[in-house]
Amino acid sequence: MALVIISEFEFVLNTCCQLLTDEARFAKFQTSHEFEVRTRHVLKELTSYDPSIEIDLDPPAQAFPDIAIGVFGVEVKFTLEDKWRSVGNSILETQRVKSVSQIYLIFGKMGGVPEVKWCKYEDSIVHVRTSHVPRFEVEMNTDNPLFRRIGIEYNDFRELPMHEKMKYIRDYARNRLKPGERLWWLSDIDEDEHSIPIQARLYTSLPIDEKIRLRAEATLLCPSVVRSGRSKHKYDDAVLYLLTYHGVICHQARDLFSAGSVANPKNDDKGGIYIQRAIKLIENDMRIAAKQMRSELFLEYWDEDVPPDARISRWLELADEQAQDWKPSECLFLDDNEH
Repeated sequence: MALVIISEFEFVLNTCCQLLTDEARFAKFQTSHEFEVRTRHVLKELTSYDPSIEIDLDPPAQAFPDIAIGVFGVEVKFTLEDKWRSVGNSILETQRVKSVSQIYLIFGKMGGVPEVKWCKYEDSIVHVRTSHVPRFEVEMNTDNPLFRRIGIEYNDFRELPMHEKMKYIRDYARNRLKPGERLWWLSDIDEDEHSIPIQARLYTSLPIDEKIRLRAEATLLCPSVVRSGRSKHKYDDAVLYLLTYHGVICHQARDLFSAGSVANPKNDDKGGIYIQRAIKLIENDMRIAAKQMRSELFLEYWDEDVPPDARISRWLELADEQAQDWKPSECLFLDDNEH
């Protein structure tokens, strides 16, 4: 490919961001998918002068970075809020495009005055989240990137095996601990040294209203719970969400979704698909969660920033992809006008 000069590619990025900013100020982009697709098309148009440059308009869904342009790559981030911070990719980078050696970030901010900016990806990484899977957080215009603080270059870090990466992440996390806190969730020491946060609670001991609220949040973020009862690990993400975000320990995922007390609390009949019945009972709580939960959670669990009013319809699409023996969109949220 001919486009190998960094200054030439960065000129393309400048032009792309200016065009996207102008478009956003005329009519805001509404979803991360819409913004990414438009970014991809603009970059393709701006590099059309060179027939050797190929940009895949229909790439694999989980590829990193989002757009591969020979040795260059562009990761696309988007927010409806007036801020320049977002959840980034997993530190594992298992889906990294092999040909890409230099990654840039294009960030579309639709809140406040819409604007689109770019920077080198490693210069935007400011933090590692360890709640769901270890993921970077990125922020435009930062003067204190993560890798400057932890003493290794990003390109060196990404080549390390996972256990070596985690040594850096543990050291970074330990330096952020408050007095009395322990890294039970990342510890590499002997099992008998592990501890859990002092505020950790058992799900079974929570008040009923809190159980319902947390169940609604976990169901919304983790549509994999609708899978067949024979599916392994379908509750893993939901249980880990309760643990890592709320300090709630759930010994049995069945307590959350498929127990008779959840799917049929009145104990007035039997049969049917218990997970379907359980979700039916918390539809309104899921609607409330969809309106109130932070965008970062959907970026982390869904890999996309979905507007609050569209989250239920998007959940139904994701759940339909997961369910084997039934179709959630045909029996859940039937009173909604979103689907």
